[in-house]
Amino acid sequence: MQWRSLVLGLLLLRLGLQALLALLPALAPGLCLRRRFPFPFPPPPGASHWGSLLRRGGDGGGAAVGDEYERRYSGAFPPQLRARLRDAARGMFVFGYDSYMRHAFPRDELDPLHCRGRGPDRHDPSNLNINDVLGNYSLTLIDALDTLAVMGNSSEFQKAVKLVIDTVSFDKDSTVQVFEATIRVLGSLLSAHIIITDTKQPFGDMTIKDYDNELLHMARDLAVRLLPAFENTKTGIPYPRVNLKNGVPPDSNNETCTAGAGSLLVEFGILSRLLGDSTFEWVARRAVKALWSLRSNNTGLLGNVVNIQTGHWVGKQSGLGAGSDSFYEYLLKSYILFGEKEDLEMFNDAYRNIQNHLRRGREACNEGEGDPPLYVNVNMFTGQLMNTWIDSLQAFFPGLQVLIGDVEDAICLHAFYYAIWKRYGALPERYNWQLQAPDVPFYPLRPELVESTYLLYQATKNPFYLHVGMDILQSLEKYTKAKCGYATLHHVVEKTKEDRMESFFLSETCKYLYLLFDEENPVHKSGNKYMFTTEGHIVSVDERFRNSLWQDILPGEEDSAEKIKPNELKAVNFSSNCNRVPDERRYLLPLKSNYMRQIDRMVGLI
Repeated sequence: MQWRSLVLGLLLLRLGLQALLALLPALAPGLCLRRRFPFPFPPPPGASHWGSLLRRGGDGGGAAVGDEYERRYSGAFPPQLRARLRDAARGMFVFGYDSYMRHAFPRDELDPLHCRGRGPDRHDPSNLNINDVLGNYSLTLIDALDTLAVMGNSSEFQKAVKLVIDTVSFDKDSTVQVFEATIRVLGSLLSAHIIITDTKQPFGDMTIKDYDNELLHMARDLAVRLLPAFENTKTGIPYPRVNLKNGVPPDSNNETCTAGAGSLLVEFGILSRLLGDSTFEWVARRAVKALWSLRSNNTGLLGNVVNIQTGHWVGKQSGLGAGSDSFYEYLLKSYILFGEKEDLEMFNDAYRNIQNHLRRGREACNEGEGDPPLYVNVNMFTGQLMNTWIDSLQAFFPGLQVLIGDVEDAICLHAFYYAIWKRYGALPERYNWQLQAPDVPFYPLRPELVESTYLLYQATKNPFYLHVGMDILQSLEKYTKAKCGYATLHHVVEKTKEDRMESFFLSETCKYLYLLFDEENPVHKSGNKYMFTTEGHIVSVDERFRNSLWQDILPGEEDSAEKIKPNELKAVNFSSNCNRVPDERRYLLPLKSNYMRQIDRMVGLI
């Protein structure tokens, strides 16, 4: 009888505790705050009321019931909290930008731990990690120009533009990667020029007194210095590097990556169409077609490294990350901007082959059994798995899927990368999904997950993605903030830092975070249609970029030069185009909680 009494007593005690826990939220809601909306660290300055704002915001569509995923992520997102996060994202940019201007300008990058600037590594020309990017041309200032405009800081934008015009020259004995100089420098100069000359001035008065197209002239000067990379190559695929003063170095490598050679068309095409000079678009488009012609006859896939003289694939890996990523991105974005249907045809063909050979897991994101969808690295000729890692650059792909309306698949892939972020507070450069551990553990403040988060929010308006953005912002503040800016994480597990703040942190990471929380930004409200380059530079989608005068000299376009008309080109990131996500799911989890739990298990979170 004793054990029965003991069991009965324990049962009554448990029931009593459950009743007490049920009453606690009503008696003292603050006690449940950290359980329902946990902060991984004390909130940053100015954000002390974020949790209380969430509590007052209510649980919207039934978030008071259900499991922990629904309690944390479902329901409305309070506008006061959103405004605070917008201001925090702007503060992050301002701290990084001001630190660069104070401690590093006119050098290319900021060393945020020692509060000093850095330029090319003249002592070690083989240090490509530095020298491919830094050209001794105030890189960070140039790369950040349109972020200043998007954030509405007209005075600093005007000051920065004048500094660039007055102090930057490309007549430098610097050997840089053609791809990096194009997307970071050329793209930013063109974006800022478009903003300055926009008659509508949606971001405020960004005009420059007595502006005489100086940024456009600088863009042309830089592009002309990059043109030697396209000469003396038997395939039309450019050399990877060029010296800005002397042309292609005599000892130049004949091997280049698919993304590096095939992701120049947006910037070179804009420049050609603004100048009325076909040269730049012609060489960039020739490189794309050359790469496209080398795809596998069996799978339709491309490799990641090719010999520019022989057309032989040196790297046979086909994936969506480093070496390949922006090639696919620019097939679609070139179509969006220029309206050339052959670009869309190439993209659609590539996307089908990606789905057929790279995609693993169950067929549907939000229903069925099996592993969640994941895109792996395969052999371009056989489609067989080559390794079990993915890299952080692949986190851009959900955003690209949003642009074509494949929102459901984007939701699943984004959730996988977000789960990795939740585990480490950052994305390791390479993550081994079989070992559930980083293969390459550093995180250089990359923007790809933020970019996809922003685009998925624009497509679905689901508050889940605002929670994701909040998590990312908090992690950056906790783990990467340094004395004079934000620093690369050397190791995402140990949270050790490297003394480098790459320019894309200001041009992309901060910009996408800011836009995620700034619902009233002119990007969303002005009525203009915008597209982001692969470096996050904003360009308007308008008729002048869909008019070219040189169809007769661009190779192979006689039969495929039909263009879409301006009124046929929809703003592809508007939620009205994404009808696969029904309105009734607006305040529910974008991914069912059982599938979200499955992904968290896959990355070792639970």
